[in-house]
Amino acid sequence: MTRLSCFKAYDIRGQVDVDLTEDLARDLGRAIATVLEARTVVLGRDARAASPRLLDALAGGLTSEGIDVLDLGLCGTEEVYFGTDHYGADAGVMVTASHNPIEFNGFKLVGAGAAPLPDNVFRRIEAATTARADAGGVIDGSRQSVNCRDAYVARVLSFVDVSKLGPLKILANAGNGAAGPTFDAVIAGLRAKDVAIEVERLHHDPDPAFPNGIPNPLLPENQPVTAAAVVASGADFGIAWDGDFDRCFFFDHTGAFIPGEYVVGLLAGSMLERFPGEGIVHDPRVYWNTQEVIARAGGRAIVSKTGHALIKAKMRETNAVYGGEMSAHHYFRDFMHCDSGMIPWLLIAAYVSQTGQTLYELVADMRGRFQSSGEINFRVDDAGSATERVHRAFAADVVKLDRLDGLSLEMTDWRLNLRSSNTEPLLRLNVEAKTEDIDLSSLVGAVSQLIEI
Repeated sequence: MTRLSCFKAYDIRGQVDVDLTEDLARDLGRAIATVLEARTVVLGRDARAASPRLLDALAGGLTSEGIDVLDLGLCGTEEVYFGTDHYGADAGVMVTASHNPIEFNGFKLVGAGAAPLPDNVFRRIEAATTARADAGGVIDGSRQSVNCRDAYVARVLSFVDVSKLGPLKILANAGNGAAGPTFDAVIAGLRAKDVAIEVERLHHDPDPAFPNGIPNPLLPENQPVTAAAVVASGADFGIAWDGDFDRCFFFDHTGAFIPGEYVVGLLAGSMLERFPGEGIVHDPRVYWNTQEVIARAGGRAIVSKTGHALIKAKMRETNAVYGGEMSAHHYFRDFMHCDSGMIPWLLIAAYVSQTGQTLYELVADMRGRFQSSGEINFRVDDAGSATERVHRAFAADVVKLDRLDGLSLEMTDWRLNLRSSNTEPLLRLNVEAKTEDIDLSSLVGAVSQLIEI
């Protein structure tokens, strides 16, 4: 591998000590300093074993260029976003590999105000990292540990009327990632306001060995443990996070996993109750239910290409109040247009409390009216040829074609989206249908055969 193989579409991810090294982290720090002309940068890290040394190297590169580093230590990606804005810093960097295998790590970068970096700026940072220029700072910058978690918790709690929360019991699975301490701080904030909330914790303490597996609740094989714990505890619903907790996943009281597209619908409806007529950004993979919810609530549906940097940019461009991806990223205008894994479960808790309905009941109609295949991944030699085979096979039935993000084909009562991943060498398929009469599994099988020829 070359040292630049870790630079992806808008993040940096790679195998530690292979294509992601301390030298690269140090050079990345220098590149950020020079390209962004930064003076202050906020840093944070996840629970992975290599994250502390990669953060140290990154901080060393920054301070060698005269940059002052504010170090949040172990935290979530969203806390780096918040800290960057809270401290008025010029940039923020989270050291994390999120849900990737244990031998991987990476960096997520934002600019001032936690704004996503434009692609041309990100590529300039890549080029400057490649140059491996010697440190040019005349005066070394400083590095200090900081803690803005109380302010962060206050912002998170501002999204709900805490007086209307509870009584509830929640099962929370942190997956031995970074979520545990931050979740505890949010719960402490609720209890300080006399909210009647009971919590059952699972795999709660951060552990770089990930003894219960890498936290990636989107994988079907990882869901049964949370599902069983929800049922055993008698919880009203369950929550699980990935490693840096910028994604939040839900289980109803029966232990059933709630696919992300239905959560997007719930949160879109919830936000439009508070902000009538506002814009809602969503990705193009699965959206019929989301668009119906938005239309019924009088909001504006805005489609964006998939990916956190792209969703954030579209939200800022349109001033949308909320954005959601089926992959469980949820974005909020009043949270710097950034994604959060703590705000969504609070909003769901508020919805359950105020409606008197269970999470199962809240999504039952959506699930009945709109079938969804879930995302299916393929490793293919030629993604372009596979995509065009699918297009040709269904061209006669297509009523709407869209290439905003991969290939979207809409037929009368079903649609598909086929796109290449921004971060992994995969072709991703999603199929949805408007009625229960459609044999979704047969459609998925037919499309899959075309892809795998």
